[in-house]
Amino acid sequence: MNSGSIAFILVCAALVLLMTPALAFFYGGLERRKNVLNTMLMAVIPLGIASILWVVIGYSLSFSGDGSWIGNFNHLFFEGVSMSKNTLHGLEIPDGLFGGFQMMFSIITVALITGSVVGRMRFTPLVIFMVFWLILVYYPLAHMVWGGGFLAKIHSIDFAGGNVVHISSGVSALVLAIVLGRRRDYIRLEYRPHNIPFVLLGAGLLWFGWFGFNAGSALSANGLAVHAFMTTNTAAAAAMLSWLIVEKIMIGKPTVVGASTGLVIGLVAITPGAGFVSLWSSILIGALVSPISYYFISVVKHKFAYDDALDAFGAHGIGGMFGGIMTGIFTTPALALEKGYSGLIYGSAKLFVAQIGAIVFTVIFSAVMTFIIIKVISLFTAIRVSDRAEAVGLDDSEHDETAYPTFMGLDS
Repeated sequence: MNSGSIAFILVCAALVLLMTPALAFFYGGLERRKNVLNTMLMAVIPLGIASILWVVIGYSLSFSGDGSWIGNFNHLFFEGVSMSKNTLHGLEIPDGLFGGFQMMFSIITVALITGSVVGRMRFTPLVIFMVFWLILVYYPLAHMVWGGGFLAKIHSIDFAGGNVVHISSGVSALVLAIVLGRRRDYIRLEYRPHNIPFVLLGAGLLWFGWFGFNAGSALSANGLAVHAFMTTNTAAAAAMLSWLIVEKIMIGKPTVVGASTGLVIGLVAITPGAGFVSLWSSILIGALVSPISYYFISVVKHKFAYDDALDAFGAHGIGGMFGGIMTGIFTTPALALEKGYSGLIYGSAKLFVAQIGAIVFTVIFSAVMTFIIIKVISLFTAIRVSDRAEAVGLDDSEHDETAYPTFMGLDS
C-alpha cells in the first residue's frame, strides 16, 4: 500500500462525488424556473440510489469474475473486499477504496441521462428506470471495459469513461427523449435558461471535479495522474474557446451558456484518452469537439425534432464518441496499454479499429437496453406527467415545492 496514493484517490473520489450536485446546478440553471427543483432532484437522486446499489450488487457485477459480459455475485455487499489491503486488483490502494472511487462514476453517469427528459417525465418511473439501467447497462459496460470483459478483450481502451460513462448515458438519454416525446410547447416556444449563474457555477464545479475523474483514473499518485490532469485542463480550455469562436461566427455574440457548454464538452471528449494521448493533441481534441457538438445541438436536433431538453446526447453522446475516436488516433506508443496498439498517426490501425468497434457496440447495447427498460416500465405505470402538470410545472405537481414563490406567473 502507498499512503500517498491512498490519500490522492480518497480526494479524487470526493471530487467525483461533487460532480453530481454540480451537474444539478448546471442542469437546473438551464431548465425553466417552474421545473428547477425537479430537474435538480432528478440529478441528485442517484447519490442515494446508485450508492446503495453499488454496495449491494454493483461492484460485484462490475469487477468480479472473468466473464466477457458481466461479473458474478462473489462480492455482494462488498463481501471479501478489503478496506486496508489490495488483494483483487494489483493496485497500491485498498480494494475498498478502488470500489468507492468507481462507485462515484456510476452515480454521475445515471445522473447525466436526466438532462434529456426534464420538464415532462414523472419522478417515480425515472427512479425505477435508474435502478434497472444501472443493473442492465452500466454494470455490464463497466465490466466489459474495466473488469476484463468483452471490450477489453478486443483491445479497446477507455481511460476514464468514454464508453462506460458518456456514450452510454448520452445514447440512453436520446432514446428516453424519443420514447417520452416532445414537451408540449417544444415546436412553438423557445426555451431559455432561467438562471445562467447556476449554469456557470455548475460548469465550474464540474471542471474542478473532473480532475478527480480523470487524474484519479490513474489509480495512483504518479506521473500518469499528472499527465491526465494536464490533458484534461487543456482540452477543456481549448473547447471553451472554440465554442465561443463558433458562437461569434454563427450568432455574432459569445455567451456564458456557450462557454459553460463548451468547457464541459471538452472535458467529455478528453475523458477516454486523458492518460493515453499527448498534451498537444488534447488541444486539437478540445478545439475540434466544440463545432461538432454545436452542429448536433443547433442543427441536427432541430432537423429531426427530437426533444433532448438539455442536450445530454449532443454533449455527452457525441462528445464521448468523438473522444473515443480521437483516442484511437492520438494514443502515443509510450502511453499505450499494449505494444502495437498505439494511435493511427503512429502507424498502426489496430487500436483505431478496436475503438470504432467498441463505440458501435456501446451505442447499440445502450440504445436497445434502454428502449426495453423504459417500454417495460411503461406497461405498468405512466411515464409522462399530464398536460396540466406539465403546464403548472413539475416542482409543484411532482414535489409540492416552489423554488421561486414570488415569480408571479413568469415562465408559465
